[in-house]
Amino acid sequence: MPRIAAVSTAVPAHEVTQEDSMAVARLFFQDAYPDIDRLLTVFSHSQIRKRYFCMPLDWFGVAHGFAEKNRLFLEHAEALGTKVGKDCLERAGCTPAQIDCLLFVTSTGIATPSMDARLINRLGMRPDTTRLPLWGLGCAGGAMGLARACEYVRAFPQRRALLISVELCGLTFIRNDLSKSNLVATCLFGDGAAAVLVEGDEVPRTADHAPHLYVCGSESRTWRDTLDVMGWEMTEAGLKVIFSRDIPPLIHSAMRENVDSFLGRMDSSLQDLTHFIFHPGGAKVLTAYQQALDLPPSSTRFSEHVLNEYGNMSSPTVLFVLEKSLETAWSSGEKGLLAALGPGFSSELLLLEAR
Repeated sequence: MPRIAAVSTAVPAHEVTQEDSMAVARLFFQDAYPDIDRLLTVFSHSQIRKRYFCMPLDWFGVAHGFAEKNRLFLEHAEALGTKVGKDCLERAGCTPAQIDCLLFVTSTGIATPSMDARLINRLGMRPDTTRLPLWGLGCAGGAMGLARACEYVRAFPQRRALLISVELCGLTFIRNDLSKSNLVATCLFGDGAAAVLVEGDEVPRTADHAPHLYVCGSESRTWRDTLDVMGWEMTEAGLKVIFSRDIPPLIHSAMRENVDSFLGRMDSSLQDLTHFIFHPGGAKVLTAYQQALDLPPSSTRFSEHVLNEYGNMSSPTVLFVLEKSLETAWSSGEKGLLAALGPGFSSELLLLEAR
């Protein structure tokens, strides 16, 4: 059974408070919307205190083309991915030469050779390391990347897989896009990176006797005729956000059956779970999770903490929640559900257990 050996997270240097980002949004959008004060309440209702970006706040005041944005993505994603990868390996007491597979997840920049090739060089990995770049999975990408890493070491139980997820959502901002979707994105998204080291059954465990976290199974789900719910529109100015208001209603209508069906196949149920590791797509998304699954508000406290401190960083965000959850040791036998939603419209669910 796949085992999570270490989790690490990182953010870029520029911290922006929600008050400062709201002031900038007012400046950008006030001419387009006479009721701008009403629209800006989305900032106060977001439950976000601050976010981090790879570029300073004044960078957003000028229009930038896609080529420039993507050059910045290559520079900053490589640096942030290198940092978080090194930190993860150090936490696990593992060397780069011991990694057999590198998975890289993103949706906010494009690179060929893909970023994993660059990171193999920067991290000093073996030249025969298997590479699995995953692009376009959006907010579900961290969970999906973790599931694919687990499938790899399940097939090769003597091997290790390193997942690195980097999103620089700020670089996708289009200055001249005055849509309400872009206004919401201005309030919600930030930059961040996460790494997870996954080991197969035949890799020796560390000598400590504390329970280790195992991935019992995972499931992907893509709902039909929902392509317009979330994603990017490719434009000359860059990646234009598609962000539907239908996401919380979709969680209400579909998530309970989705979770019950998955847990049933794993011979488990919601009543067996102690930990809930949900991607915090936004405050309304977390409320929808609670209501759809009949969970108390305390169940999403780690997701709410990450949303408050970092905003929605797309794919790595759920891995931030996982790291936060692991700050308090799980007792042997405790189970948890890791869940994220993304473009498609899709979900990824993973059942975790401490052993």
